[in-house]
This record gives sequence, C-alpha cells and structure tokens, in this order.
Amino acid sequence: MTATTTPPSTVDAERADLLAQLATVRSALTNTARGLSDEQAGEHPTVSALCLGGLIKHVASIEEGWLRFVAEGPSAMRYDLPDGVTWADVTAGTAREFPQWAIDHQNDFRMLPGETLDGLVASYEQVAARSEKVIASVPDLSATHPLPEAPWNEPGAVRSVRRVLMHVIAETAQHAGHADILRETLDGQKST
Repeated sequence: MTATTTPPSTVDAERADLLAQLATVRSALTNTARGLSDEQAGEHPTVSALCLGGLIKHVASIEEGWLRFVAEGPSAMRYDLPDGVTWADVTAGTAREFPQWAIDHQNDFRMLPGETLDGLVASYEQVAARSEKVIASVPDLSATHPLPEAPWNEPGAVRSVRRVLMHVIAETAQHAGHADILRETLDGQKST
C-alpha cells in the first residue's frame, strides 16, 4: 500500500501527524502480505482463524466504519438484533438468527471465494483515501458523537474524532503485529 497523504497545507500539524502515523501502520500491515499469492494470503498457518488477507479486510472494514461514525454519527454503526433475539443469545451462540452485521464481522477475518489480495489492498487504499478526506474536513478533532447502543459500549459514552483516529491507529498497529506472526509462520519472511 502506498501511503496516501493529504497535502500539508490542508491540515493542521496534529492532523498531519495522526494521518502520517495511520499511513505508517497501514503500510506495515499491507507490506506483510507483499509477494504472497491469493492462496497464501488466505491460509490459516496458526491455530487461530486469522489469515493475512482477512486481517487487511478486517482493518479496512473497521477503519471505514469508524470514519463513517466520524462523518455521520452513531447511526453509521448500528447493532440491531433480529426480532426475538437477545444479546445473551448472540454471545452464547444460540441465536435462532444472527444479525447481518455479526455475520459480516466474522467474514471480515477471512478471504471469501472470489476475493483476491490485490482486490483487498485496493479496497483498503480507497478506504484510506476517504478517511483522509474525512479527517481533513472535520472542523474540530474534539467534536464528539455518542456511541451506538451495544453491550460493549458504556451507556452514554461518546467518542471524539481524535479518539476514533487514535483507536484506528492502535487497531491497525495491533493487527500489523498479528500479520507479522502469520507471515513468519507461512514462509519465514518478515515484513521489514
């Protein structure tokens, strides 16, 4: 992934620093998969269900969702349940029907038939470009939105644009570390 950067004249120093850090961790993640075939990117070389292509897909999805939250507020991240299904059902794995957002989240960690590593990286690059435009256009990094209702969100909690951006950076860096382990397990190569 080529680091996408917003021209310095359009963002203040803090935004430029945060966007540069995000570009750095994005690159660390995608460089881990450089030179792999689609089959290798979809392999699960450890006991977990993680694969390199899935990590890239997951991080792109997470970034896209959080930046939609920045732009649109809590309605961009809804965790509705099907009629008659409770959170206890979902967490126990006994729900008669699982919400589509939960199915999509699980699928974000794997390469589905027809997906390619190049396609996943290209999608991630599109997400990155949109994220940088959103961050450049937000009037104030301290602006907040309430978090959507979900058992993992404290009732009444809010997130600032700054905190969202720091979360996306941390999540991307964490998964870049996972990707290093997967790559070393696959073929002994390191991303750096």
